Amino acid sequence: MPVPEPLAGLLLELVGNRQNMTTVNPDSQWLFPGRRAGQPVHFSTLLGHLRDDLGIPAQATKSATLRQLVLQAPAPVVADALGFSSSHMNRIWVEAGGS
Repeated sequence: MPVPEPLAGLLLELVGNRQNMTTVNPDSQWLFPGRRAGQPVHFSTLLGHLRDDLGIPAQATKSATLRQLVLQAPAPVVADALGFSSSHMNRIWVEAGGS
């Protein structure tokens, strides 16, 4: 998936320096490999690392990001791109102050 700079550079650096690749899925192509061969890390595991290890309030960050997205692009487009229902994105749009 195309990713703009500066995030693209950070992701490439992360791929080149992934930790624990000798113990779990050493040949994995996933950015965040899971314990099962060929599978990514489970979202709840990644969420725990973000929250507990890095202090990132992932749920609040997700909500704020969705609010900003629906103010910049039509809610149905955002819903389709991210796999949410249109009614959910419309509700977020209203909560974000869309008119």
